[in-house]
Amino acid sequence: MPTEPTPAADTIETLYEGQWLRLVRNGRWEYAERTHGNGMAVIIIAVTPDDEVLFVEQYRVPLGRRTIEMPAGLVGDDHDADTLESAATRELAEETGWRPARAEVLLVGPTSSGMSSERIAFVRATGLVRVGDGGGVDGEDITVHRVPRAHAPAWLMRKHAEGYELDLKLWAGLWMVDHNPDGTKAA
Repeated sequence: MPTEPTPAADTIETLYEGQWLRLVRNGRWEYAERTHGNGMAVIIIAVTPDDEVLFVEQYRVPLGRRTIEMPAGLVGDDHDADTLESAATRELAEETGWRPARAEVLLVGPTSSGMSSERIAFVRATGLVRVGDGGGVDGEDITVHRVPRAHAPAWLMRKHAEGYELDLKLWAGLWMVDHNPDGTKAA
C-alpha cells in the first residue's frame, strides 16, 4: 500500500489539549486526537428478534441538534481491558438495553481521515436479549428507537425531514445487516 512520507514524531506539536480531545500539528497538517482510550470507537449494527433495527437519538452539542445514529461508543476509555467486541457489547446494553449473544467485528476504518486520527469498527451484534431500558450513562439522555427493518430507510428520511441530523454511517450499517463488507450474504 502506498504511503506518504510523514514528518518525524518530534515535529508533532500539541496546539491544545482538553479533557477529551487534543488538537495537534504534524508538519503542516492539523488534526484532532482523543485523549482517552486507544483512539478507537465502535458502531453497533443490531436487529432485535422482532426484526427491528436499533437506533439511538441524542442531542449533539457540536451540531446543536438531535441526531439519529446507530449505538456507538469509545473503546478503552474507562475499561483498560476493552476489546472491540466487549466495548460493543457494553455500549449496546448501556445505550439500548439489549445485550448480544455475539458481537462480530466487520470492518475498521477512519471516521474523518482529514480531521481526526480516530478509527471506528463496524460490529454486527446478533442474538439480542433485552436486559434493561437503555438510555445511556452519565446523563447521555439517549432515546432508543426500535424500527422495523423493512421501514428503516423511510423512517430515517422522515426524521431528516423533521430536522434531525442523520449519521451517514447509518446507511452502511443498514447494508451490513444482511451483507459482509465484501458483498457476500451475512450468515
